[in-house]
Amino acid sequence: MSLDALRLRVRDEIARTAHPRAPWLTPRTGPDGQPAHDVIVVGAGQSGLSIAFGLMRAQVTNILVLDRAPKGFEGPWLTYARMRTLRSPKDFTGPDLGLPALTYQSWHEARYGQAAWEALDLIPREDWATYLAFVRDATGAPVENGVTVTGIAPAGDLLAVTDSSGTVRYARKVVLATGQEGAGRWALPDALRDLPAGRVARTDDAIDFAHLAGKRVAVIGAGASAFDNAATALEAGAAAVTVLCRRAEAQVVQPYRWLTFAGFLRHLGDLDDAWRWRFMSAVMGLREGFPQATWDRCARHPAFRFLPGAPIRAARMDGGAVVLDTPRGAVTADLAIAATGIAVDYAARPELLAFAHNIATWGDRYAPPPEERDERLAAYPYLGDDYAFTEREPGLTPWIGNIHLFGIASTVSHGPSGSSINAMTTAVPRLVSGLTRGLFTADLDRHWTDFQAYDVPQAVLR
Repeated sequence: MSLDALRLRVRDEIARTAHPRAPWLTPRTGPDGQPAHDVIVVGAGQSGLSIAFGLMRAQVTNILVLDRAPKGFEGPWLTYARMRTLRSPKDFTGPDLGLPALTYQSWHEARYGQAAWEALDLIPREDWATYLAFVRDATGAPVENGVTVTGIAPAGDLLAVTDSSGTVRYARKVVLATGQEGAGRWALPDALRDLPAGRVARTDDAIDFAHLAGKRVAVIGAGASAFDNAATALEAGAAAVTVLCRRAEAQVVQPYRWLTFAGFLRHLGDLDDAWRWRFMSAVMGLREGFPQATWDRCARHPAFRFLPGAPIRAARMDGGAVVLDTPRGAVTADLAIAATGIAVDYAARPELLAFAHNIATWGDRYAPPPEERDERLAAYPYLGDDYAFTEREPGLTPWIGNIHLFGIASTVSHGPSGSSINAMTTAVPRLVSGLTRGLFTADLDRHWTDFQAYDVPQAVLR
């Protein structure tokens, strides 16, 4: 089957499974006199596209997806993702939302053949990006690229979504599918903040790895992305690459493999605060493990060194080089790359500034027992069962109940929902159900009136 034929099959399957087809939302008008959207999704990566597809399947078609990146470069896959393949098993489904023709397997077989699928180990990240472009096209997700959202504010019973050009769009609900840094920023250890530009980078930066040939590189952190960046530097000809791990040993157990079963993925968000916190603080305390191939990609190079038990105590410049002080001794490098994850920092996100001060956090809502305390996790947002922000001070910004966060910062409230492929088939329908519930209940009076007025006969008595 060709890709063109597969595209037609996807659309046929969508049409065959479209029940209930009835439109049920009444258009709203914005303060500018123009039609408002029912939902604006910010972010057109794998999550944003899946959310749009799920909404359209629920006959919520008056939607718009915005992304700051050029078309085809949404998400990390062709920018700062430096793994060769996805780490998820190839048969994990996600953006298809249960539609067989829309699975990655169907796309791969249409492009390369069934034998190629059977021989495939893990999915190349470039192929995943191309597959997501197919999902966008086949489902008809309405995406506008090159749009950077800079603010969300109330506008009567709507939300005003402002972009960097000053354009304002109005919507009843907004979903932030803004990836890893959706509730903050990429973290940079305090010890590295005073290093000069060009001597320190984060893993999300556009690093010129070709320029690192013959240079010394230090990577701070020992998660999968740390080893991806170390391997990329080694493959570019770096003279020495040291991965510094603050823990006594690397995390090789991947907790996300254990929790990938329907009960956990569907119902973690239904548990009480104590159980949600207990599970997710333990999972996130372990950090994300890395597979054998990720380690081997580095270890095959003689220039690679792994240094556990080496947190950064201080960093300085000495003779034009970066010197990192650790309990294992000093490490000298020409470039330090911070692979230290995400810091929750609402004020760092322009689109959150209007209500950053009133976002309820887990620290506001739950006091864990002493042995489970974690200040890092306490800063995560305490989300409603529909992924909506909740207020720290009730009544101050009630409109944030119509802003829904689907990303890495959703994790403490809902498990690995907006942060990984393995949860998409359960998490996206949960989010979509929350969105449609909110849209329906907000219009109950109108629905009741419409029901009372309904008088279409089903039969004619003769």
